[in-house]
Amino acid sequence: VGGTVTVLVLLYSLNGPFPPASHQFHQKPKRYLAIQPCGNLSSFPLLFHPSTKGSQIIMDLSQRVVKRQASFCNAITFTNRPIAVYEQVRLKITKKQCCWSGALRLGFTSKDPSRINPDNLPKYACPDLVSQNGFWAKALPEELSNEGNVISFWVDKKGRVFYRINNSNPMMFFNGVRVADPLWALIDVYGLTRGVQLLDSEMLPLDCLRPRSFPASHRSSVRRNSHDPRLTISLCDLSLQQEMQLEEEDEGEEEEPLQPSCHIPQNSQNLQQCSLLPSHLDTDLQFHSVHGLHVTPLDTHTMARPDQRGDERTLVFTSRPMHSSETVFVKVKKGATRAGSLSYGVTSCDPATLRPSDLPSNPESLVDRKEFWAVCRLAVKLHSGDILSFMVNSDGELMMSHNGNNAGMQLCVDNSRPLWMFYGLHGSITQLRILGSALPTDAQGPSVPSSPSCTPNTPTMLCSGNSGSNLNTALNISLNSSLNSNYHMLFSTSTG
Repeated sequence: VGGTVTVLVLLYSLNGPFPPASHQFHQKPKRYLAIQPCGNLSSFPLLFHPSTKGSQIIMDLSQRVVKRQASFCNAITFTNRPIAVYEQVRLKITKKQCCWSGALRLGFTSKDPSRINPDNLPKYACPDLVSQNGFWAKALPEELSNEGNVISFWVDKKGRVFYRINNSNPMMFFNGVRVADPLWALIDVYGLTRGVQLLDSEMLPLDCLRPRSFPASHRSSVRRNSHDPRLTISLCDLSLQQEMQLEEEDEGEEEEPLQPSCHIPQNSQNLQQCSLLPSHLDTDLQFHSVHGLHVTPLDTHTMARPDQRGDERTLVFTSRPMHSSETVFVKVKKGATRAGSLSYGVTSCDPATLRPSDLPSNPESLVDRKEFWAVCRLAVKLHSGDILSFMVNSDGELMMSHNGNNAGMQLCVDNSRPLWMFYGLHGSITQLRILGSALPTDAQGPSVPSSPSCTPNTPTMLCSGNSGSNLNTALNISLNSSLNSNYHMLFSTSTG
């Protein structure tokens, strides 16, 4: 008997079939949903569906943790069982990859994932899946997709979907979900979001069944102007974020379903960016905590500069020295049209030994310091979204590419000791993001600095554009010891 009652409670919560009534109703019957008190649904653990998932998804043995192994898409997942009305699906973001645009897509489907061929899953939940009957999903705002955040989302008896971040107030997500059928949760591990963990689900507490409109702090966050240096929210995220009172309406009043519009411009942007990046990109390289006075870290991979005039100290450094032949990929963002571009270079000076007041507005003046500094100003015209790559090879040549086009050797540097990369944001450059780095496929173990290919009487070259060096290897070896002991004097005459 106890087992029968448990099954009936679950069927009620899923709007499932009910035993026929023994008497006739004289008015339209109301559907009463079994709302359980707040707690875990331990009898029915919520897991990821073991087989119906995108081609890039890797799942652990517990079926609770998934990770996208490459690219930015092909990572649609589902739950292993239907979701009850008012049951909170809880996800923890375990991995973020800053090189992409867009973030987690969440929603529901009335299609049993066990009957979906994984090979037929599209690349994207939005707009591909939501354009099909029985799928509802929407993009989570990028700013909420930080590692460690716990996202809870659920559907109510009227087909409205809500979400909350950590312990924040519930917010309206979208509506129009058909709750008469069993619903499975849909999670697309897209873009910035690379890994998620499925936590124990919980029934919504009774005091949360009437969420109000957006908090004032959230309303202000989505009404940003175009000059705000912080990361922006996608158009898809803003498409349905409007103030509304979500008081429970009379049971007899019909609510017009709103189909979630999910035009995703990030898909085409990410596709273009994907062609410029290697399939496997390491994201351990970040910006150093020491930086110029006029730049602000948005996160560990992104630095922003307010669009201001005057003396601007905007130098930023990588968090660690570069490996030999390691390629660093960065993405730029531009503001108002102004003179000036991006400075870049390498240094043997550990940024941890510097103070922000030590960093000048003119990076070229750094070559007068006792450490080794090599600096160059970018000559090509940049646009927002452009991707640059930098690499110091074993011959001490700093190579650069712009949107996949090889620009050749830019500097000849002393790579006999660890080198940090640095950048200076000037003019119209308002934001710089480290997308990641990549080592050659044949690289084995930690790199060992090699002797430089510059002759000792040659100052640091500035944006030479040469494609290579014809210097004799034997000469490089014979000059190595003297160059190591006198490198600061050899390069102190550079004017930038």
